[in-house]
Amino acid sequence: MFLIDAVVTKKERFQRVIAYFSEHMPVAETELHYDSPYELVVAVILSAQCTDKRVNMITPVFFNHFPSVEILAKATHEEVFEVIRSCSYPNNKARHLIGFAQTLLASFNGIVPDTVEELQKLPGVGRKTANVIASVVFNKPAMAVDTHVFRVAERIGLTTNARNPLDSERQLVKYLPEEVISKAHHWLILHGRYVCKARKPLCESCGLNDFCRYYKNLKKETAK
Repeated sequence: MFLIDAVVTKKERFQRVIAYFSEHMPVAETELHYDSPYELVVAVILSAQCTDKRVNMITPVFFNHFPSVEILAKATHEEVFEVIRSCSYPNNKARHLIGFAQTLLASFNGIVPDTVEELQKLPGVGRKTANVIASVVFNKPAMAVDTHVFRVAERIGLTTNARNPLDSERQLVKYLPEEVISKAHHWLILHGRYVCKARKPLCESCGLNDFCRYYKNLKKETAK
């Protein structure tokens, strides 16, 4: 066990994080509900700046109206908007969803591609979304960095002064073994969602606080 005042190397820090989550969160999966690559892409597009809980309330109705990419591609903006209006930015997301379906049919024969590069050619699919699809559906070693991953990785010291999500992603994959990259994405998301919260992190009960950089600085501040 590492001590909070001990000097922890980057390699040791990653080893400790992997060991902790492997023991305490052996099963780590997306909380979005889906039954196919098409459904997961839709769910991830809807999840931008929106909770998974809200998305999971919307998608059953959505897939009842638009059960296939072919049907979604023919939908009007108004039809899609009405179904997803309770999520954040429904106007933009309706446009992205229709564009995604139309491009998927026109450029990929309706089949969701399995590479990050090709996925990013779909409207509404940025690098984070592409990494999610590649890792979750196709088990590729892709690290999606959302606000939770970005925050948690920096706090516990897996990344250092990351300038943006891409910088954070590069720092993380540099030290993570390829076989755990896709799972590590979920480890950090779930840890950020339920323990290392943005405003009120549960530091005292966190199993990583013995070497966490954020907690170490917090203890120094309270000791002043």
